[in-house]
This record gives sequence, structure tokens and C-alpha cells, in this order.
Amino acid sequence: MKFTLSWLKDHLDTTATLDEILYALTDLGLEVEGVENPGARLRDFTLGYVASAEQHPDADRLRVCQVETDEGLKQIICGAPNARQGITVVVAKPGVYVPGIDTTIGVGKIRGIESFGMMASERELELSEEHDGIIELPSGTVGQSFADWLAENDPVRVDPVIEIAITPNRPDALGVRGIARDLAARGLGKLKKRDAEPVESTFPCPITVTIDGDTLEQCPVFYGRLIRGVTNGPSPKWLQDCLRAIGLRPISFLVDVTNFFTYDRNRPLHVFDADKIAGNALRVHRAKGGETLVGLDEKEYTFSEGMTLISDENGVESIAGVMGGLASGCTLETTNVFVEAAYFDPIRTAYTGRALRINSDARYRFERGIDPEWTPYGIEHATRMILDHAGGEASEVIVAGKIPDFTRSYKLDAARVQSLVGMDIPESEQRQTLTALGFVLHGNMAQVPSWRPDVQGEADLVEEVARIASLTKLKGKPLPRLTDGVPKPILSPMQRREAMARRTCAALGYNECVTYSFIDQASAALFGGGTDATRLENPISSDMSHMRPALLPGLLQAASRNQARGFADLALFEVGPAFHGGEPGEQHLLVTGLLVGRTGPKDVHGAARAVDVFDVKADAEAVLAAIGAPSKVQILRGAAEWWHPGRHGMICLGPKKVLGVFGEVHPRVLAAMDVKGPAMAFTLWPEEVPLPRQTGTNRGALQISDLQAVERDFAFVVDAEVEALTLVNAAMGADKSLIEDVRIFDEFIGGSLGAGKKSLALTVRIQPQTATLKDKDIEEISARIVEKVTKATGGTLRG
Repeated sequence: MKFTLSWLKDHLDTTATLDEILYALTDLGLEVEGVENPGARLRDFTLGYVASAEQHPDADRLRVCQVETDEGLKQIICGAPNARQGITVVVAKPGVYVPGIDTTIGVGKIRGIESFGMMASERELELSEEHDGIIELPSGTVGQSFADWLAENDPVRVDPVIEIAITPNRPDALGVRGIARDLAARGLGKLKKRDAEPVESTFPCPITVTIDGDTLEQCPVFYGRLIRGVTNGPSPKWLQDCLRAIGLRPISFLVDVTNFFTYDRNRPLHVFDADKIAGNALRVHRAKGGETLVGLDEKEYTFSEGMTLISDENGVESIAGVMGGLASGCTLETTNVFVEAAYFDPIRTAYTGRALRINSDARYRFERGIDPEWTPYGIEHATRMILDHAGGEASEVIVAGKIPDFTRSYKLDAARVQSLVGMDIPESEQRQTLTALGFVLHGNMAQVPSWRPDVQGEADLVEEVARIASLTKLKGKPLPRLTDGVPKPILSPMQRREAMARRTCAALGYNECVTYSFIDQASAALFGGGTDATRLENPISSDMSHMRPALLPGLLQAASRNQARGFADLALFEVGPAFHGGEPGEQHLLVTGLLVGRTGPKDVHGAARAVDVFDVKADAEAVLAAIGAPSKVQILRGAAEWWHPGRHGMICLGPKKVLGVFGEVHPRVLAAMDVKGPAMAFTLWPEEVPLPRQTGTNRGALQISDLQAVERDFAFVVDAEVEALTLVNAAMGADKSLIEDVRIFDEFIGGSLGAGKKSLALTVRIQPQTATLKDKDIEEISARIVEKVTKATGGTLRG
């Protein structure tokens, strides 16, 4: 949004400086993006008086001038044809930068005679393209700043242009009037009254306007008026200067009027050449689809069903709220003009403009929301300006539909400013602020002005009060302590457990990934998800249609992308939620790691090898130990189908208490996700790890037995398909209080064992706690071990 300082002062009676206004705008939430201040670059140029001008002895076109300046009489060589005695000129002294020629003036010799400055032309000061001679001023005193002289005599040339950023919730600031209202509420001046008296009509309007019944939601109201006998032509200089300053090209007076009110009051208007309206009737309707129109930009547009159009008997004449048509547009030959002021639905206007790829000032404002109640005033203001400058006579105003009622009020609770913002603002000041912004107060109820569609609740009233008071006045205060003494921990046990898992994975050499919580349906289905319960209603892309049922698909996708770029050895992990439903609370925390490739780069000693199941098993056990899981666990089969059926294990505290899964990812899953395997992974459920019974910070005494441990070796002959883990779990269950550890140390297949058999040897470590074990005790434990293993496996003790 661009505007000039003088334009702002047409609405705001203020003595504030430019810097004060710029600071206030940003502080009010209307961030200043840029300022073009011509006066700043002309500040160093001063006025001089040519006391004498003589012919240069060695050049026919040069004159040696003696110029009176604020530093005394200066000799300046000048080649301008109008350089002569007795004129007031603009002087650039040595050291002054001249923008038009991109040069800093210095002392120099021209044909052997020294020159101590320059007398400037308009083009050299970037005031215009005029360069036939130097600037001659009709008045001014020697030494006066040229910028100050222009401000007094020709202020348009030094009028600063301000550009501010408008957030989508402040459509009222798309008009200079709205910006002035904010500054007046801040106390930087007083808002001027700029109301136009209603124009007295002299004849009935011959043009009728109707709105189809199914289009009233898209165009609730339409005001129109015919002005006949106008003289269209170039706009007055002040209007052209306003439009040029903000980057608009003056076209003709009738068109420039609509552009002026678009920026002045955030009130887009449109003018039709009344003589080109077929049948003297306009109809606002929904497009059926397939209609076409050549717009004012001379491009042809084809409309889709549902777009809002304005048509006459011959067809479409305007795209409602977006752009007018070329055929019915005003030209310099227009003598009868039909002025339109309507309100169009913001959402429908946005859809239409986006579909047609039209970015116009009208669309930009309608889709953010204009003031519907100012619609009749807008047509009166435009009529008055047209009559004052182009002549003619105005008809009666015709109205189709009615102004939509957006009236709403919210309770003003003065205490909420303190509770929501932390600022102590007296209630009287709060009420004064809201009144200055256009709110109407009835007791403790504040009625929202029609130009503020963003105010939708009591909290918005607090925001307005705090914004005008300035949030820079907000002072930081430490929060009061809720308890005395040492404060309780801030992090919950689960939060600390999550942080420890993350730190441990990183310490093990894994790189953390943060993947999207949304994945495609096919990937989700591979991991037990992809159902309607986790499907998004409005996904940002087809690849993010479902909430992830696990973290592993995101890591596999990351691995695939890395492999495609030549990174084959990967160690990735992620800590985050996965979702087993679409309702609040239907999620669970996971810790997942992924190993792909080899354990390290190629090595002359052959230390590098392909990653295997035992790598991720060790890493999973390390993470579980770090987050406080019991050291004695069971490793069972039966994990989900995306794990390799024979190369995985579930870490359990019992058949129904699963802490995690480790193993090789199923080759079918790797192929579907374009990952070159094999790939090893682990997934842990931190929430399943039991919390410690004691919540204090003290650690219990270290339990170490001073009695001699005993180790016994056993070898069992079992079927070849029997898993070693079955033997380990059975042996551990023989006496949980005394058996400390069970390890497999040998496997033998073939020989005298026969086909389908194998021998597994294991070491059992027995640690007494209260008394040294005797031979009888050891034999009893050994017997129970043999009994448990043979019962669990169907094998026999090898002789």
C-alpha cells in the first residue's frame, strides 16, 4: 500500500514529522517497507544568485559566473544557454552528490579556469527530463535549502512516498483514510471530516440493475447512477500527481476517479460508458460456464460456472469485483457515464480472480473485505468529484439488493488487558481508544465498525487497545514463584525419557531426522495404517494424505533419497509421535532407528562389514537401558508383518508387555519404498517402560554379592528349526533369583547328530546371594535347567 505524506495529511491534521509518522505506523502494526523522500536527496543543494556572467575566454558556449552563495562569492563555469546575470539558481557546492549524473561535485579547471561548483538543471536533480538549461527560480534567498524552497512553493516535487505492508486482517488500512484513523487514535493528529453532501438528482435513472436470486450471497447490494453530459479528459494536476506518486498511470478523469477512491477510501468503483450498455439494463448473475469477455487489459477471459458477472442484453460487460470489460469502458469520447458501487463476496471474488489469474486493485480489496456500509457514500463522493471537474447532471441513485448486516458487539472487560497483555491501561483510556477507532460504546458493549471485519471477539478489543497504546511500553516482569524452596522439575518423566532417548541415539552415531507426520496412503498401508481413520480431509499434497502409523516409513523414504544421491551407509533415527487413529489422544511416542549399508568405510584391515540384526539389537538395548528399562527382558518372536519373519525379535517384559522390536526390515517393504537393502531397524515404545517405583532423587545401595559365582556349561541336541533364544529363555526361567546370565557359546550341525538336528551349547552363570552353594544345590539347579530346556524345546541333553 503506497501513499504520499500530503495525501495522508488530507485526512489527518498533524504537525508530526515524517520520522514520527513512520515509527508510529510500524508500531501500530502497519510495517513501513520503504520511503521515497525526494527532499532528502535535495537537502544539500542551496540557492544562489548570479551576480555576473562573462564569456569564457577560450570557449564560445561557456560562461564564467560569479555566484553569491551562503559561503560567499563562488566562481562557477556554466555552459547552459540561460546562464546570465540576475537569476536565482540551484547550486551544488563541492562535495555534493548529484543523482541525475551520478557524480560528486569537486573543484576543477575547465579550459584553464577554476570552477567551484555547479548550477543544476531539473534532469540533473531527477525532477524531470528538462535539461535545456539550468533551473531559474522566481524567488528565494541565497543559502536557502532547495528542498525547503520546493516544500514552500512546489510541495508535490518533494512529497515523500510511504509504502507499508498490509496484513490480511487489516483491509481498512488499504485506504489512506484507515491509516489516518489509526494515527489519530495514537495521538499524532486529528482525523479530518471529509464527508460529501448528497448530490441532488435531476432525473430518473434510465438504466436498471437486477441481481439474480441465487447471486445475492455473492453480490448482496449494487448502487448505480447515471451522470450525463460529462466532459472526459485528462485529470487535474493534483489527481495525476497523486496517482503517479504511488505508481499508477493516469488514464482519463473518469477512470482516475475510480482509482483515486480505491486508494483513498478502500472503495473500488467502476464506470461504464452508459451509451454502450445494451438495453439500458444490467444484470448481476452467476456464470453458466463458457461465457467470454475481453477485459480492460485487452485479454480474453472464459468463465467457469458460479463466477459473478455483470451483463447487459448483449452479454457479459464486467467481472464483478475483479475487472471491467473493454467494450463498455470509458474513453475520452464518453459523455454519459454509469457509476457502479457494489459489495461483492470476498471468498467468491478470491476464487474468481485466482481462477482467471487476474491481480487487480479491486480484487485485492474485495477479497480482503471492504466497508459495505460506505457503499452509498462512495457513490455520492464519486458523483460529487465528477460533477465538480467534468460537469454534467446526475440521475437518481438506483439500488438493487440491500447492504449486508454485519453488526456485532462484544463486551469490553477492562481487566482483560492486564490478564491477556500484561499492560495496565485505565478503563477511560481504553474507551477513548476504541471510540477513536470507530467503535460505538453502549455501556460495556463495544459495537464493531463496519470497516473492521477482523474484530471477531473480546480478545480483539484488547488487541486494539494494546496496539494503540504501543506494545513497546510492555515491561517484562518475572513470573511469581508458585512454591517456596527448590522448585519441582519442569519436565515430566516422559519428557526426560524422550530427551535421553534422543541423546543416546545420537551418541551411538545415528543422525536425527525430523520427517513429516503425514505420508502417502501406500506407504502407510505397508505399516498397518492408511485407513480412513487417519486420512486427512484437506491434505497439502497427495503424498501427505494420511497420518503416519509409524516412524519407520519416513526414515525409509529419507534413506531412499540419500541412496539416490550416492550415500549408501546410513544411520538414521527419529523420536516422535505416530498415530493409530484420528481422534485426540490416539497417538503414541516412538523411538526408531535405521541402519543401512556397512558399519564403516572400506578398510585395509577388513574391519568394515554389512550391518546385521545384532547391531540394532545392541543399540536398542542401549537406548532402553538409558531410559530406565529393566535389564532382564525376554526376546520373543511374532512382530508385525513388515519385519523379516526369521530375523527379528520383540523385547518384552512378558508376553503382553512389549518394549520394542528390532530386526531386519522385510524385503517386500524395502522394494515398495525403493530402498536397497538389507536394512536393519529398531522401534521402541518409551511409554511402555515402567516408571521407577521410587520417585526420589536418591539412588539405592549397590547390590553386589561377595559370594563366589558358579558357571555351568550345557549342550542340548534339538531340532534344527529350534531357535537359540528358546533355550536361553527356558534356562533363565529355571531359577530367576539365582541365575544371573545365560549365553550361547557354540553351535554344531551335522556329524553324528543326523539330519535335521543341531547342538547348542550354553553357559549358565549362577550367583548366590545369601550363602555359598553346595554341590547338592548346584545339582538341583542344573536338573531344573535341563528339565526346563527339554520341556521347552523337545531336545535332549547331549552326552
